[in-house]
Amino acid sequence: MATVPDTRGGGEQLGEVRHVRMFEMLLFIVSGILVLDTVATGAAIGVEGLTWWIILAVLFFVPYALLTSELGSAWPDEGGIYVWAKEAFGPAWGSMTAWMYWINLSYWAPSVFVLFVGTMIVAWDLNISTFWECVIVIALIWVTMFIVLAPLKYSKWVASASAVAKVVVVLVLGIAGITYAVKHGSANSFALSQWKPSFSANWAFIPTIVWSLMGFEVMNSAGGAIRNPQRDVPKAIAGAAILIVGAYMLGIVGILGSIKLEDVSIVSGIADALKISFGAVFGGMGWLFDIIIVVIMFTFIGNMVTWTIGCNHTLAATGLDKTAPSVFGHYHKRWGTPDYAIYLTGAVATALTILNYWLFGTREDVFWTIFSLSAVVFLIPFLVMFPALVVLRRKHPDRPRPFRVPGGAVGAWICTVLCTLIMALVIFIFFYQVPEGTPRGIFYGICGGGTLVSMLIGWILYLRAKGREADAQD
Repeated sequence: MATVPDTRGGGEQLGEVRHVRMFEMLLFIVSGILVLDTVATGAAIGVEGLTWWIILAVLFFVPYALLTSELGSAWPDEGGIYVWAKEAFGPAWGSMTAWMYWINLSYWAPSVFVLFVGTMIVAWDLNISTFWECVIVIALIWVTMFIVLAPLKYSKWVASASAVAKVVVVLVLGIAGITYAVKHGSANSFALSQWKPSFSANWAFIPTIVWSLMGFEVMNSAGGAIRNPQRDVPKAIAGAAILIVGAYMLGIVGILGSIKLEDVSIVSGIADALKISFGAVFGGMGWLFDIIIVVIMFTFIGNMVTWTIGCNHTLAATGLDKTAPSVFGHYHKRWGTPDYAIYLTGAVATALTILNYWLFGTREDVFWTIFSLSAVVFLIPFLVMFPALVVLRRKHPDRPRPFRVPGGAVGAWICTVLCTLIMALVIFIFFYQVPEGTPRGIFYGICGGGTLVSMLIGWILYLRAKGREADAQD
């Protein structure tokens, strides 16, 4: 694995010191996967959504966790998913996987901060014009970039604090919603009949659940900073998995306990639920409500900090390996962070924010269109990562694996097939389902066209890097 010059006398891989412990890694994973901006979307499915969470946790989340634990403990190198794809299928696949994994971040950031603005508006009954919404979103994007530009030993605390804040918010949301339901009657029936899953009625929401479960590999993207990855990666993943599923389900119960299903907003559902439950349960404690809203808004920033760290370290590994332009592998001389990749993330996110606010008139249209594009681009790399498990077992059977997927070859194949098939189905549904109220042509132009253009740019960058490497060798 390529390294950058040691600017501080430590000889660290990719400019980072191995200072991330197991508990910090667990918090990092929780910060990445537990995404408050999709809790309301999960609640929009209704009570049966809780059943879908359980089903998908068994069929996808557990196999995904097992698969990532083996890959992460056997190949703990800086770059994570890039390294696994490259080792399994070659540098071209590795480069494209890292590029798509990274570029989705620039697409996703605007949708997260659209929810930030929506939460703020609903919570405090603000009246903000579309222009100033756009300005706030862009400002938040660059606040995130400058946080991530700092050394990981500092920025990791934002991710850790975000994880704790998310768990606190979900606990408050769940407890307040359940208390409201006990005192005033539940806004929705939790009768056994309501738990029966119906694929035909809610299939469009299922991809959001799967998407909400993604992120086990994010810490391995900065594998060079993990103190003992072979020992700690599987432990952190196992602990995070239990905490994440429980937190998501508790948050959904809290929303459905206080808001009728037809009134659940995918943009402001958490704020709406807290407003109702706090008013009825904690009357006269508006200050506590305000604190919780501020904490929620902080988690949006913390979530983006977590993913910006992971995705930019992944892309930087391609630049250092010469499977992408070397500019991506440029590291800040003082702080040891991939500065050029970070600046580029902010620039692309800013441009996409301006484009979408110009094209769409409502906050929900902006959210769903950007979210669909970012989700599809983000999930495509996993069609390479999941099969890498069985390929690497065949190519490197003697590689030390501190953790192995149980069940031998059969267990590895079951995890690979389940994860790959579910991922392919989710990508298809994201493409097929056009958000209500969004012009079909504009949606496919942004979501489908954006995906194809992203893949084309990634391939061109790889070919240019390969050509320059060949010229240098000549």
